[in-house]
Amino acid sequence: MPRETQGSAAGRTAVPTLVVRLAAVLAVVVVLVLGGCVAPPRAAPEDKPAGLTGDFFTHDPALVKGEAGEPWFIYSTGNGQVADGNIQVRRSNDGVDWEYAGEVWQEKPAWLTAAVPGVDNLWAPELYEHDGTWYLYYSASRFGKNLSVIALATNSTLDPGDPSYEWVDRGQVISSKGERFNAIDPGVAEDENGTPWMSFGSFWTGLQLVELEWPTGLRADAAEPMAIADRKALPNAIEAPYILPHGGKYYLFFSRDFCCQGLDSTYNIAVGRADTITGPYVDAEGRELLDGGGTPLLASDSGRVGPGGQSVSGNTLAFHYYAEELDGAFRLGLADLEWKDGWPAARWG
Repeated sequence: MPRETQGSAAGRTAVPTLVVRLAAVLAVVVVLVLGGCVAPPRAAPEDKPAGLTGDFFTHDPALVKGEAGEPWFIYSTGNGQVADGNIQVRRSNDGVDWEYAGEVWQEKPAWLTAAVPGVDNLWAPELYEHDGTWYLYYSASRFGKNLSVIALATNSTLDPGDPSYEWVDRGQVISSKGERFNAIDPGVAEDENGTPWMSFGSFWTGLQLVELEWPTGLRADAAEPMAIADRKALPNAIEAPYILPHGGKYYLFFSRDFCCQGLDSTYNIAVGRADTITGPYVDAEGRELLDGGGTPLLASDSGRVGPGGQSVSGNTLAFHYYAEELDGAFRLGLADLEWKDGWPAARWG
C-alpha cells in the first residue's frame, strides 16, 4: 500500500558505475525500511478517533470535493486481499462521515500482470476531469523494483451508484522498465495553454514530469520525462509529486523521507513553486528543488505521524498519516490550505 519502491539497474548494459552503486544502496534501503509494509492491513478498530467518522482508512488518497451539495470522493491504494488489489473508492456527503463504496474493478487488467510480474495491489491513484471525462491514473509496481507502470482508465462519473459508472481500461501511460526513474505516484495538471502534464516518481532519480495529450490522456508523442526535483543525497527519499496551479504560478507538493512504518514513519510534506509548469521549482528560500530544496508544509505532530501521499481539491489538502490512537494504523487526514505571501500553509485540525 505504500508508495515507495526502488529498483535495480542490474542487467542493464553500459550503465555508469555510479548508477549501479546507487541501485545497490537503494535496494538495501528498501529492504530495511519497507520490509514491514507488505503485512496485511490491520482491521479498523471499533473505537475511532474524533473528527472524521465512518470508514476513513485510506492510503495515498486522491480527493475530489463535491460542490453545491454533491458528494465527495476519495480513490486510494488497494488492498491485495480485497478485489484483486484494485483501487478503493470511498464517498462522503459532507467530507466528514465516510463510507466504503467498493473498488474500481474486481480483477486487474490482464496486461498489467504481464507488464509487472508479481504485482499485488495497485497504488497511489490520481483523478482528473477534462471535458466531461474522468481520468484515473494509478501505479502498478513491486517493492524493491522500478519495473513499474503508470496506467489509465476513464469514466463519465466517479459515483459507483450511478447507472453509467464503468471504468474503461486505457492501458499504459509510461513504464520505467530499463529506466533510471520509477514510474509510480502520478499527478496531473494543465499548463496555461491547457496542455496536460503528469508528474511522477519515487526515490531513484527523483521526481519527473512528462507531457500528456487530450483527449486520450496518454503520453504525448515523442514526449520524454524531465527531472523536476531531487534530494541530491542517498537514498533520495522523495516521491508523490502533485502540481497545483495557483495565482499564476505552479506549486509542486511532494512527500519526503520514509512512510509505511507506522509510528516510526518520518514522512512529511514539502512544497516548491515555479513560474512555468516545467520549472525550475524553488522553495521559499530560493533553493532549487533539483538541488534538494523544499519548503516544509506538514510534518508529524504529537500522535499524528508521517503525513504524506497528498492530493489537493479546492482548498483542501488530503493525505494519509499514522495515528497513535489507532496503534499506528494509517488513516485519512484533511487540512485546509491557507495562502500568505504566495506560499501555502496547512494546519492540522
